[in-house]
Amino acid sequence: MRDPVTWTNASQLLKTVCAVVIAWALAAKVFGISQPFLAPWAALLAVHATVLGSVRQGIAQVAATIIGVLVAFGAGRVFGAEGLALAAAVLVGLLAGSIRGLRADSTTAAATAIVVLTTGYSDDSGMLAARLLDTGIGIAVGLLINLAVWPPLRDRGAASAINVIDDRIGELLCEMAAGLQRDQEPDVDDWIACTRALDEEITDAWQVLGQAHESGRLNPRRATPRRMRATEDFAAVLQRIEHAVAETRSMARTIGLSRIPPAEWDPAFRSRWLALLGRTGAAVSAADAGTLDDVHRALDDLAGELDVDALPDRFWPVCGALIVNLRNIVEALGAVAEAQPVSVPAPSALPA
Repeated sequence: MRDPVTWTNASQLLKTVCAVVIAWALAAKVFGISQPFLAPWAALLAVHATVLGSVRQGIAQVAATIIGVLVAFGAGRVFGAEGLALAAAVLVGLLAGSIRGLRADSTTAAATAIVVLTTGYSDDSGMLAARLLDTGIGIAVGLLINLAVWPPLRDRGAASAINVIDDRIGELLCEMAAGLQRDQEPDVDDWIACTRALDEEITDAWQVLGQAHESGRLNPRRATPRRMRATEDFAAVLQRIEHAVAETRSMARTIGLSRIPPAEWDPAFRSRWLALLGRTGAAVSAADAGTLDDVHRALDDLAGELDVDALPDRFWPVCGALIVNLRNIVEALGAVAEAQPVSVPAPSALPA
């Protein structure tokens, strides 16, 4: 109940419901449009996750709906109320949806044409203006409600998505350390699968971050400038997280491809490196930048103190790769830990 992302999503749902009802009431009761089915339909699609998105969606919706209405009337005049008219209208509507600016609404023109044709209005030229007015009312209501009633800011959603990912990287590193200590043949494929899942979460976080930046444009809320400034460093944090995940996957592959099983690694290297891997995972989960600095220095010491000649044959490249992987992870996530918690100003912290 205290999650601001949940409240933002809930407000968007309520705003969408209100926009649909208000659009229908205006079209039916105020403007007297007969069967105003396009007004609530247009309002439903116009309430976007951001104000700028609503404007873009509204423009695209207007264009697609006008095309759909005109196509339906044209097909009805040429072919009559037959299946051939429906086929022609859907074909032209879908082709119109492939236009660059209308691709997000690729089926809107065709769907509008279907509705107009199947409801029997395609042969009534007097209804053309009414259908266009019907659509305009719905889009205008959706835009105004999204702009005037708690315009959405998606910055907290971006912060929440970023905070979750680095915690999961820490959990994975701890799991790898425990598995290497415990198992003769650790499940490297499972670790790699976890990094791929993290990649998908990072992709989602980039999308949310892009939406957060978009939500600040055309947004009239007074808190918008300060909250948008707080998101300026989010991209750098995500880039470092991406780097850490890639290094973790490389580390897992190095372990899996090593000719020497982890249980048979040189004890002088194995014990110290596994301890540092576990400390790294715990420090990442706790956002402990100081411990990560200590691990970084310990890795440098480990690299300098290992006796290359005393290591098993062809094991030094494995040692070097694992040290470099873990060192890169520590460097990438050290800056992330310093930035924790990734957040934006709460409403109570903003000036009146």
